[in-house]
Amino acid sequence: MISVGEQAPDFTLRNQEGEDVSLADFKGRKVLLVFYSMDFSPVCSDQLSLYQEVKPELTEKGVELVGISVDHAYAHKAFQEKLGVDTTLLADFEPKGEVAKAYGSYLDGPGIANRTLVLVDEDGKVASTYESPSPGEFPGANVIFDGLSS
Repeated sequence: MISVGEQAPDFTLRNQEGEDVSLADFKGRKVLLVFYSMDFSPVCSDQLSLYQEVKPELTEKGVELVGISVDHAYAHKAFQEKLGVDTTLLADFEPKGEVAKAYGSYLDGPGIANRTLVLVDEDGKVASTYESPSPGEFPGANVIFDGLSS
């Protein structure tokens, strides 16, 4: 798991629209990277739906919310539409899990990201982190807000 205070590794991944998005695009703003296991699983659906509910509060606090999983951009688009969420979803698809590995979130056995939250500050440094005990448990909204206040 990446440590608080470290420079967040830069990356460029495709979003649900097939456009390149880099961490550098968020320079000067806070961004919450939400690593999650896979699109369309019940737990991921619940997690991203809950985060969509608190997204206005995060926006008020100046935080951009970005989801990252090993799924393809096309799957992200369908998942986004099915859930009715507008969160940017990034495809850590090929090389599979490269960004999740850089942040210490990748689980080798199942080949997915664990449920990990990484708050990156305006200067690109890791401000807070949280890793779920297992991919079957997602961090609630309280964990997000606790991370913002630390």
